[in-house]
Amino acid sequence: MKNKILPRTPAFRADRRRAGGAVAAAALGAAWPGAVHAQAAAPASSPASKQKVLRYAFRAAETSLDPAKINDIYSRTLTPHIFEALYKYDPLARPITIRPLTAASMPEVSEDFRTWTMRIRPGIYFMDDPAFKGKRRELVAQDYVYSFKRFADPANRSPVWSSMVADGYVGLEALRNEAMERKKPFDYDKEVEGVRALDRYTLQIKLVESKPRFIENFAGSDLYGAVAREVVEFYGDQIDAHPVGTGPFKLVQWRRSSFIALEKNPDFRVMLYDAEPAADDAEGQALRARFKGRRLPMIDRVEISIIEEDQPRWLSFLGGEADFIERVAFEFINNAMPKGKVAPNLAGRGIRGYQQVEPVTTLNFFNMDSPMVGGYAPADVALRRAIGLGMDTPREARQLRKGQAILAQTPLIPFTGSYDPSMHTEFGEYDPARAKGLLDLYGYVDRDGDGWRERPDGSPLLLEIATQSDQQQRSLDELFKKNMDAIGIRTTFKVAQWPENLKAGRAGKLMMWSYGLSAAGLDALGTFAKYDSTQIGGQNMARFKLPAMDAIYKKLDSIPDGPERTALFLEAIKLSVAYMPYKFRLNRIVTDMCYSKVVGYRRPIFWQEWWHYVDIEPAAAPGTRA
Repeated sequence: MKNKILPRTPAFRADRRRAGGAVAAAALGAAWPGAVHAQAAAPASSPASKQKVLRYAFRAAETSLDPAKINDIYSRTLTPHIFEALYKYDPLARPITIRPLTAASMPEVSEDFRTWTMRIRPGIYFMDDPAFKGKRRELVAQDYVYSFKRFADPANRSPVWSSMVADGYVGLEALRNEAMERKKPFDYDKEVEGVRALDRYTLQIKLVESKPRFIENFAGSDLYGAVAREVVEFYGDQIDAHPVGTGPFKLVQWRRSSFIALEKNPDFRVMLYDAEPAADDAEGQALRARFKGRRLPMIDRVEISIIEEDQPRWLSFLGGEADFIERVAFEFINNAMPKGKVAPNLAGRGIRGYQQVEPVTTLNFFNMDSPMVGGYAPADVALRRAIGLGMDTPREARQLRKGQAILAQTPLIPFTGSYDPSMHTEFGEYDPARAKGLLDLYGYVDRDGDGWRERPDGSPLLLEIATQSDQQQRSLDELFKKNMDAIGIRTTFKVAQWPENLKAGRAGKLMMWSYGLSAAGLDALGTFAKYDSTQIGGQNMARFKLPAMDAIYKKLDSIPDGPERTALFLEAIKLSVAYMPYKFRLNRIVTDMCYSKVVGYRRPIFWQEWWHYVDIEPAAAPGTRA
């Protein structure tokens, strides 16, 4: 239920997965299953090093390599390749399914969905590290107990703690409060009923309330991978630079915000490529036939550079300095894949393209505690709705993003349950005339004749927008300023790096900020965590507090899927539009590209771990298909 911030049992029932995939594909206008996939001829082979190396670039810097301290997409792409959760998403299954990873089987669940018992497979070991003093360290249930407790430790200031509070582990919040009240170190040795090891390999979680979709929290290792206590205590304050897990890769080089290198974990257990694509999924069946039974990981090394500007990142790929480029910037889409097909000049170089709608939405938040844009009075609400109506999102999608987006009509994200592409709300409207009318009606008028509106009390009306310095964001900022100028609202921009804005946004220090939100699982509830008052300082960056929404959120989390839950989602959508602490703008279409030597790639939906499922092979002869 934890959404990933950019730049979930029964919840895995086939009927719900199938609906989510179908509507997402319909929104893109593509055949389902699978993404729109264009392949091209590969160039002649060239000499290669002995190591199979995958090279590409992130468009923003990581924040940490400690799972307890992250929530951004970039850090959460690194960590699942090092740490392992109990469960994973099948890499090829469409509709999406959940399978055991370190768990021996699917969980045993009580009838009330409050007690979850999971057994860990024996014989899984952490990678070798000085913290283990030469001993081979086996993964046990207590490692997950310790890892989950780390989110509750006040010293870690975990951005996902608010989500864990919402999950309601019995006794865990009380243990945290005890440490805070007594101003003493968090007591990791004190057993709590909500998360404990019944024996060496059995983990049991007890929840305060029913959570039918709780397993989705553990289907992905980006946050809930196991961390060994000895490692944390050995490295202390430097733990984020020493990630030690049971996963397929290990960190070998890290220059913060610049370069990260990971290599195959030599201690990784025997894991073979195994996936279950749908029978009518031709692409998935081809990948399964090609790789089934291969030992993972298939590559030796991954090198990640941080290149924030779109043009240098694109040129780096074209120049062969990167083998893969993720999320091709929209200004290069027409050059890369005009009309959804790889451009002939790139196809001649063996470049492939992968294009699909992704479970991502872009949005702006308004700080509800801000005296300028916050508040719940009618005039306060009118200002936010006017700003939303004044934003030319159709132009953003059409012109700035080169058609690589569809208008967001609700907070719900493609591929998640209850997402309905046929729904229309004020989120999807661009109506500057109506925006002006709202402003006039509630007293936001130009009193001194300078061309800019003042607040109803006569004080200046000035929006301060947090932003980044990259070219893509500058283009978005220019459009926003032009839109606000047109309705008479002055704007100013405060530039900082993305991680700094994320930190400041969580702390309530920004008036407004634009960012992306990625669904972390099948359940649509994750998006509405942004409206849950218990998650202020974490998911709820708007600091929105509304008892009616809190009550809906709590009930949504506790009841099974069905008509009652669908009706509650509709009520939540109505409140989200009425108060507008967030302006949802677009659902993105993503384009990835790679050279022919990268084989086996298929964009993940909710998860980030994919490096061990691809191979690097010698380039094929011209005219062949890899």
